[in-house]
Amino acid sequence: MLAALAAIPVLIAVVVRLSAHVPPGRGPVFLDRITQNGMFVAATAMVVAIPLFLPLTVGVVAGDTVAGEAGMGTLRYLLVAPAGRIRLLVVKYLGAVVFCVAATLVIVLAGSAIGALLFPVGPVTLLSGDTVGAGQAEWRLVLVAAYVTVSLAGFAAVGLFISTLTDAPVGAMAATVVLAIASQVLDSLPQLAWLHPWLFSHYWFDFADLLRQPVTWDSFGANAVLQAGYLAVFGALAYGRFASKDVLS
Repeated sequence: MLAALAAIPVLIAVVVRLSAHVPPGRGPVFLDRITQNGMFVAATAMVVAIPLFLPLTVGVVAGDTVAGEAGMGTLRYLLVAPAGRIRLLVVKYLGAVVFCVAATLVIVLAGSAIGALLFPVGPVTLLSGDTVGAGQAEWRLVLVAAYVTVSLAGFAAVGLFISTLTDAPVGAMAATVVLAIASQVLDSLPQLAWLHPWLFSHYWFDFADLLRQPVTWDSFGANAVLQAGYLAVFGALAYGRFASKDVLS
């Protein structure tokens, strides 16, 4: 799955490199700037990956955390070890978060590498109009990756809870991914504006403050608080379900 995520910026860069012209304002954000500066490959790939590819891969990992062990018949042996149910849930969740970190960094690193290979790289103009060097721009991309990782941390907690409800990992994965899509659909409906701030996907694209000079942390903080709430609620639900679950496989 990490290789598939790394392929996203590579495909974007190759297509843009082979194209005669990129219409301004068309396609994903930053797409028309790639030919001017290869640093924008990573930013464009991140925008493309956030709605579907990152939730899909993280949903697979989070949905498999507990249900995968149950499906293979190894869950009861882990508990006999004795690992303890709380410790098992914590370690499984941390494993999902580590995947979130790896997934976002893979996109940034692959995008930066292919961008430097196929296009010129130089100073980058931020959304505030200020210009920073390539090194500073790369640091901003790492901050964006950290922002997206935090965004996916709450979603991973939802997947962990769903994974405790079934012994079928495929079902847990599918349900987790469907919830990610449903959350984004609900977030796009203006009739549900009152609900939007409570959806775990609401702040997924709000990393613009990290691309300004100076960096402001308002959106990062609001997103972190929301995801921490999801972690607390669904972590507690996961423990409540798993602590009372009859583990037979």
